Amino acid sequence: MPRPFVPGRGGWGSRRHAAAPASSDAPVSDGDVAEDREAEGELEDLFAALAGEEADGAPDEPLEDDREAPDASGAPAAAASSAAPAEPGLDGSTVVDLVTPGVRATHGLARPAALALTPRPYQEEAVAAWSRQGGRGVVVLPTGAGKTVVALTVAARLGLRTLVVVPTIELLHQWRTGLAEKLGYPLDEVGIVGGGKRTVRDLTVITYDSAAMPSRRLDGFGLLVVDEVHHLPARAYRGIAGKVNAPFRLGLSATPERSDDGHEALGALVGPVVFRRSPAELSRDRYIASYKEKRIFVDLTSDEQIRYDQLMAEYKFYLASRRGSLGRSEGMFVEMIRRSGHDPAARSALRAHHQARMIALNADAKIAKVVELLVKHRDDKVIVFSEYNAMVDVLSEQLLLPAITYRTAPAERRQTLERFRSGEYGKLVTGRVLNEGVDVPDANVAIVVSGSSATREYIQRLGRILRPKASEAQLYELVTRRTTEGRSARRRRPVDEVDPDRLARRLAGARADAANAAETPAA
Repeated sequence: MPRPFVPGRGGWGSRRHAAAPASSDAPVSDGDVAEDREAEGELEDLFAALAGEEADGAPDEPLEDDREAPDASGAPAAAASSAAPAEPGLDGSTVVDLVTPGVRATHGLARPAALALTPRPYQEEAVAAWSRQGGRGVVVLPTGAGKTVVALTVAARLGLRTLVVVPTIELLHQWRTGLAEKLGYPLDEVGIVGGGKRTVRDLTVITYDSAAMPSRRLDGFGLLVVDEVHHLPARAYRGIAGKVNAPFRLGLSATPERSDDGHEALGALVGPVVFRRSPAELSRDRYIASYKEKRIFVDLTSDEQIRYDQLMAEYKFYLASRRGSLGRSEGMFVEMIRRSGHDPAARSALRAHHQARMIALNADAKIAKVVELLVKHRDDKVIVFSEYNAMVDVLSEQLLLPAITYRTAPAERRQTLERFRSGEYGKLVTGRVLNEGVDVPDANVAIVVSGSSATREYIQRLGRILRPKASEAQLYELVTRRTTEGRSARRRRPVDEVDPDRLARRLAGARADAANAAETPAA
């Protein structure tokens, strides 16, 4: 059982574990890929950098499309077969049936893989759907629902040389260990490329950055697995698909959609979405934890509200006075960013907007609410998420909570996560750095102090508490009243994206109720 939380007391061990010092070396950046955000959120972070503010992950996670693209063509290799096989179970066809003798001869594993796990029914459905598409496509499952199991199952059944592309160094090592343990290979027979390592084997894991290098050759593999495939359409990375001549391609993501519509290129790069399950669906079928979501509103102090209103008034005055020249409403913020390079008034207005946003996201009342929730969940394992490091540092220092940001040295990060996994730490505060690409130990409560408007980030954070467990998981969102934060919170949690079938189920239920009422005779 995790140690209970006692506010204001040093119950977390040595104080040096509470937060990473500002001078800590950042983790290796090879493969560290930025999290997609809505367009306004991305531009906010760009302006934040100009203003000296620090969003977690900014220094070592550059925005995807700000990087120079490699020279390689983005055109993918052709599929092994132009016709999708019949549905497995109807005529006995399986993943193995996709592999022709020629492909087996040129891309087969030197030693057979032995799958040391049993996929769940929905994972088998995902494999079957991918197989029906001719061995190409994207599988969409929530964080913690076992996307890796789908890939391992496909790799074992195909029996072909496999290349796995991952966004971070941490995932590089996690995948290497998983391939070795679950496919029955010695660890030294699983190659890795990235983080200073350059070994290629029948089973190889490579970072996006290493794979995108213009001089990197990636031929000779029969299966390409792209983890966190929503990064692949970025200018810097889409050339990876053209370098790999693998006839079979599998993309994995919890949320493949991109704000720049780049996901529309996934069909050409790895294949279309062939299987999707939402957190609500898997929770209903008890494959992941049942969960509740609760939005809690807090108020600014009188001083915070006055300052917030002043800053927003400056921003709105600029918009109102130049509305005719800024273009359509959806492009105004982008145009302001462009103008800020030569227009002092635009720059001042953007600075005012950013400072107002910081007031809303980091309101003092949120700290008190976090304390209240931690006391309520003193015996639970809790992860507290914040958008900016300033709040992470405040919570860590005032409440003596262990913290992880991009600044936390790799060794300290591993140690902190292991202590959280073992129960020595029962609470953890972090920023965006744990959203993706890190094997985060299971928790049953998440507190989102602040976040962007991106649905992907919301689903990733929700996924941190969804691993199967007997108890119900709980996610809290803290939102500041009478600020723009409420709009961001609504945008990041659209009902039909978190649970795409909810509306259809409600309509079906309403029709069923109406039919039953019509058949029931009046009393």
